[in-house]
Amino acid sequence: MPEDRPTVGVVGLGAIGSGAATSLAAAGLPLVVCDVRPEATGAFADRAEVAATPAALAAGCDVVLIAVVDDAQVLEVLDGPDGVLATAGAGTAVVVVSTISPACIAAVGGRSGAAGVAVVDCGVSGGPAAAASGDLVCMVGGDPAVVARLAPVFEAIGSLTVTMGPFGTGMAAKLARNLIQYGGWLAAYEGQRLAESSGVELARLAQVVRESDKRIGGAATLMFRATVAPFTDADDAGLVGAMRSAATLAHKDLQAALALADSLGVDLPLAAMADARCDDVFGVGGGR
Repeated sequence: MPEDRPTVGVVGLGAIGSGAATSLAAAGLPLVVCDVRPEATGAFADRAEVAATPAALAAGCDVVLIAVVDDAQVLEVLDGPDGVLATAGAGTAVVVVSTISPACIAAVGGRSGAAGVAVVDCGVSGGPAAAASGDLVCMVGGDPAVVARLAPVFEAIGSLTVTMGPFGTGMAAKLARNLIQYGGWLAAYEGQRLAESSGVELARLAQVVRESDKRIGGAATLMFRATVAPFTDADDAGLVGAMRSAATLAHKDLQAALALADSLGVDLPLAAMADARCDDVFGVGGGR
């Protein structure tokens, strides 16, 4: 594989795949694209070679990005009758950017390994706009030597690439990131229910949330430790004391919110769970 200008193929030109292909072309990397929709590949006719099948694409590429929707599509693209593994050589590297299940990741690793083809999993975050501008956050799992060879690709599609560990950890990190995102949105939904029921205009609530997040941070504020296990006597006593105080304040605030919700007849199951698990969140509980 040429280290500076590998030929890259993108299979799947949806929101993320088309953005990644745009970024790869903008970076000057030779590009091949494949999609079942002619209108999707037609948009790249002036910047890329169009392949009729994943197998045809892989025959001429050093790197293949798989950016289709789900487990079934990933396995079909990889190992179907006209799949990547039908023509990929020992020097080909496959990068899976689709968000898929652990079982599918294991199958991808097993099938690629049996074919002698290197594979890495790359969870991506940032959305279609970031993909198109080359600003994806890439969470990569795989052999360090293979990941290093793919540096030109990750530099083209992303503004931050973090190697999470061996194959499979990139997708595990993406699923964890998604859990934080969707859980945060559920919290925002419950907060809006409480505010709306109290007569608070939601646009004004959103304004203060955005501004306060700039000062106190969002979900990553407490993500400064190497473990989520409870603090022990070996940890700094000052830090542990501060976290105990923070947990006490959180309980007070959450219970006040629950009392308001009860008075309004609003059910907030996540708020109740947050109160029940608050000590664990701050590292001062029993790790239930």
